[in-house]
Amino acid sequence: MAGQGGIWQPNEEGLREICGVLEQHISPTSDKPRIWQQLQHYSQFPDFNNYLVFIFAHAQGASVEIRQAAGLLLKNNLLSAFKSLDPAYQHYIKSQLLPCLGEAKKDIRNTAGTVISVIVQQGRILGWPELLQALVQCLDSNEINHMEGALDTLSKICEDVPHELDSDVPGLSERPIDVFLPRLLQLFQSPHASLRKLSLGSINQFIMLMPTALFLSMDQYLQGLFVLSRDPVAEVRKLVCAALVQLIEVNPSFLEPHLKNVIEFMLQASKDDDDEVALEACEFWSTYCEAELNPELLREYLQQLIPVLLSNMVYADDDESLVDAEEDESVPDRDQDLKPRFHSSRFHGSEDMKDDDDDSLNVWNLRKCSAAGLDVVSTVYGDEILPTLMPLVQAKLSTSDDDSWKEREAAVLALGAIAEGCISGLYPHLPEIVEFLLPILDDKFPLLRSISCWTLSRFSKYIVQGIGHQKGYEQYNKILMGLLRRILDTNKRVQEAACSAFATLEEEAAEELTPHLEIILQHLLCAYGRYQKRNLRMVYDAIGTLAEAVGGELNQPKYLQILMPPLIAKWQQLSDADKDLFPLLECFTSIAQALGDGFSQFAQPVFQRCINIIQKQQLAKVDPSSAGVQYEKEFIICSLDLLSGLVEGLGSGIETLVSQSNLRDQLLQCSMDDSIDVRQSALALLGDLARVCPGYLHPCLSQFLSVAAKEMSSCNLAESVAVANNACWAIGELAVKVRQEVSPIVMTVVSSIVPVLQHAEHANRSLIENSAITLGRLAWVCPEIVSPHLEHFIQEWCTALSTIRDDIEKEDAFRGLCAIVRTNPSGALNSLGHICSAIASWHVIRSEELHNEISQVLLGYKQVAKGEKWELQGSGLG
Repeated sequence: MAGQGGIWQPNEEGLREICGVLEQHISPTSDKPRIWQQLQHYSQFPDFNNYLVFIFAHAQGASVEIRQAAGLLLKNNLLSAFKSLDPAYQHYIKSQLLPCLGEAKKDIRNTAGTVISVIVQQGRILGWPELLQALVQCLDSNEINHMEGALDTLSKICEDVPHELDSDVPGLSERPIDVFLPRLLQLFQSPHASLRKLSLGSINQFIMLMPTALFLSMDQYLQGLFVLSRDPVAEVRKLVCAALVQLIEVNPSFLEPHLKNVIEFMLQASKDDDDEVALEACEFWSTYCEAELNPELLREYLQQLIPVLLSNMVYADDDESLVDAEEDESVPDRDQDLKPRFHSSRFHGSEDMKDDDDDSLNVWNLRKCSAAGLDVVSTVYGDEILPTLMPLVQAKLSTSDDDSWKEREAAVLALGAIAEGCISGLYPHLPEIVEFLLPILDDKFPLLRSISCWTLSRFSKYIVQGIGHQKGYEQYNKILMGLLRRILDTNKRVQEAACSAFATLEEEAAEELTPHLEIILQHLLCAYGRYQKRNLRMVYDAIGTLAEAVGGELNQPKYLQILMPPLIAKWQQLSDADKDLFPLLECFTSIAQALGDGFSQFAQPVFQRCINIIQKQQLAKVDPSSAGVQYEKEFIICSLDLLSGLVEGLGSGIETLVSQSNLRDQLLQCSMDDSIDVRQSALALLGDLARVCPGYLHPCLSQFLSVAAKEMSSCNLAESVAVANNACWAIGELAVKVRQEVSPIVMTVVSSIVPVLQHAEHANRSLIENSAITLGRLAWVCPEIVSPHLEHFIQEWCTALSTIRDDIEKEDAFRGLCAIVRTNPSGALNSLGHICSAIASWHVIRSEELHNEISQVLLGYKQVAKGEKWELQGSGLG
């Protein structure tokens, strides 16, 4: 296909052929797979990208659509292949793109900018000095097409790789940002809206980086923002709002002298006719409150702000939820309705590592943003906002005609938004609020039914607190039955809201649910038989939460008869490769933990299936065709976590199952997997097994210890705190069971733990706790190895120990403290105050043996220290 000699030239026949394929490529009726195959074939020719750039830049006879298709295909190719191209071809492609910056057709200019930005990403700015020169010439040309083309390109580079423009370039006396920033600021005054928009958008990309050039030009930038805040073009005003919100996040001090003006502008912008401007402006209120700026300044605007937020919370006529809200349960879910689900690997500790943002894939809009703003404002100003808000809410709720249902819905949403922040003012009126909300659960409009579920759930903590008296109990009962009724609603949106609200109530009510278990299970399992796929996940969650809430109370034949048969039927119906297994596995995990021994009658087939799934997935990873399934790590993670649930539930009863399996070898393999999430769950299971059947692990003990110790190394620790946390905990659990057999890895682990304790202010809380406990357990079983190094970590270790709650793990850690202090008393002498503070952190030492050990240690030091010094040290016991 290549041209001959000198500067590359296309072969005419090849050119026509590629243009023909591109024409078919953009045709809606073409055979896409065949054309894609043809394009892949062309990609094997080293100069194919030269043809594409030639067509894009020079094929004047071709349509804009064909030229654009060539440009976009070129972009995709360069993303993966630019660095491997012949340097002469790289140079040719660059040289053909630069003249396109001033192309008369906007679509071509914009596509050129996209391709140029990709090249800068791949080859860096210093690899293309001509580009900077061309961009400056275009910006200074005063010719609109050239200026727009250059600015569009620059904005894309700023968005994709802003740091490239704030770096030194050999041969240039100043950084690119220093060259461009004055020109961008000047363009704020352009009569052309496109140039104002692109220049502002480009500078905004640097707010987070805050290069020196922008820092030094901040006054000019802010003055430009204030001028553009009155721009007639909505897209420009939206960018002004975005800039001000980012500045508040990054460095509020820039705006402090101007805050009054900023607040007044944002108030106006929050009710802008353009919803996108209003949405960007409404982000400001949450950001302002979270930045902990002077609350007094915003306080004087609350009477103006609250009505604006409430007005924005009314559903817009084009809100997609209005369409979805009409969907009946009999309508099957579409594939696009099913959000991808992500299982959070098992984490041992007090600080949860997962982010439960159920709304993460929903569309963020003005209504949600305003509700979030009201929520945050209520947490800062509390009951102060009620005199302004409540009359507006009551006015909206007092309407009853069909046309005003959206107003009523916004009022119910507002009550839910302020449920936490304004609870002290609302609490005396909670019975009236609940009595008002209960009938809305049965409203004819689905979105009113669903929002009332959510709002009631926001008050569930306070509703449960009132159970102790008759009226409070009656109200709790009405809410519980009302939500169960809505769980069996025929509307999908209401089903989802009711299940979610009920799960929240379950968490708060816990054992208070026990008297209602039968009717709760009947409703949940009835829903289980009716729901479509998406909402089925909500039922699994509600069942799992119920199991966690009531624990062993669930372990009665009459409850198990309702709960287990439908779940087991589904379990048997789903194949090992069906992703619908994930939420079911999670649900079984919670049930197994709750039922304890009671799950033993269901355990064998569940255990065996988990083993089979892990085995099949490990095979699929290396040979999918033999396994008959594609590798999907979540199957392994969910199976490992369910096995952990079985171990936790059955305790030593799991031994009869594991002893007849190859779990040990599978677990060792999973502990060394290249996936962080798989290793995290594997090490959690290792720790669980170490507690109840360490003998089963014994044949591979040294490998398990070595793998876990490796996860504690500093490089792995930086990669995943959660994996290191589980590894640390597992080592501690193994140590107390196998005692001296951990000695080969003791110093490796100690040398990883000590830096964690020394930098505790930056570390994850659970990792600190587990590090302190495991260090204690290693010191307990191998004091002669650990004690010589005592003085290097004793103070930080004692500080960490003093934050741990009283339990068996803390007892083990203090046994270790006593053991190494006895072995090396002089090493701890200068840290006696820290030791005393750690001991004083106990509320009650339940173990008489440990109490005596600690007393002996203190007595020994009292005899050594004596007199005044002891009195001073002992004061740490407070």
